[in-house]
Amino acid sequence: MAKKKVLVGMSGGIDSSAVCLMLQEQGYEVAGVTMRVWDLPRQFAEEGQEWPGFVCEARELADRLGIPHYVADEREDFRDTVVRNFVDEYLGGRTPNPCVMCNPLFKFRVLTEWADRLGCDFIATGHYVRLCRENGRPVIRCGADRHKDQSYFLWRLSPEVLERCIFPLGDMCKADVRAYLEAKGFALKARGGESMEVCFIDGDYRDFLRREVQDIDERIRPGRFVDAEGRVLGVHEGYAYYTVGQRRGLGIALGRPAFVLKINPERNTVMLGDAAQLETKAFLLERAQVADEEALADSRLTVRIRYRSAPVPCRVRRVANRFLCPGEEENLLLVEVDEPVSAVTPGQSAVFYVGDRLVGGAYIARQRGVSAYI
Repeated sequence: MAKKKVLVGMSGGIDSSAVCLMLQEQGYEVAGVTMRVWDLPRQFAEEGQEWPGFVCEARELADRLGIPHYVADEREDFRDTVVRNFVDEYLGGRTPNPCVMCNPLFKFRVLTEWADRLGCDFIATGHYVRLCRENGRPVIRCGADRHKDQSYFLWRLSPEVLERCIFPLGDMCKADVRAYLEAKGFALKARGGESMEVCFIDGDYRDFLRREVQDIDERIRPGRFVDAEGRVLGVHEGYAYYTVGQRRGLGIALGRPAFVLKINPERNTVMLGDAAQLETKAFLLERAQVADEEALADSRLTVRIRYRSAPVPCRVRRVANRFLCPGEEENLLLVEVDEPVSAVTPGQSAVFYVGDRLVGGAYIARQRGVSAYI
């Protein structure tokens, strides 16, 4: 019987390296592909270096394991999808999470296309999530290591993609992965660092926006800081350079701690207030994708509004958009939580769970008139 073939997304880092070794040990025929999506100067340590450092690391590992390795040069497509969305979101007064957008529309799509091209049955990544089957359907569950669990970023993956996925690290913690690599003779790799930053930004995202949008000074002009009553507090640099919940780097001194409460791109205003004003027990979502509609009525339903946030018990219902503007959805989700959450940020994701089972998610909408829905 022929071995099952699996294509591993190889970043050159600790996790994907461990995945290659594990799948080989499990009897799979392994191939690796590294996506070249955005070149940063620090990835080219030597003068005249042709390939970014992470590509070289992935290639060296593949050679050592005796597996075929490919490089998918996706820089143009990445700019047109992920980077363009990132920029457009900030210009729209929202705060994007590029990984949530990248996974379904770019990373897993490219992996699937290459798997088809190479005749691979499965695709595998180093995400810390578990994949189970319930009622004949693939279901994502949180990774066993709650500090590394990455289910939050995968709520947009379709069942068709999940059918082909393998996530070997779901039952492991990071220390176990490092220990495994060291035991297999990859001590240098096991001790390597890892990055939690946006892969295409080296530094401040504001500088990135200025480089990517040549006419940004004409499009994003200085505006007014205001309070919740509309009183002018001062002048800001431009709404796109701020995010809800931000405290540092505001460039204004009020004699008390101040946080960004809301951003209005049409009026070019940034509303400031105190920490208590950031808290809410109800918020609106848009563009929902729910794998299990019945789960939204489950009494155990919880929601996370950012990657590192704790899940909060909640209730969800669908509502008609009472303040519909061009380009917005006619129907929204209203989420009411049992305890206040802080800094609900338009553009970020709200992800739903029943226990440790991922049941869906949505994007946080503008919170215009949220009290009218309650």
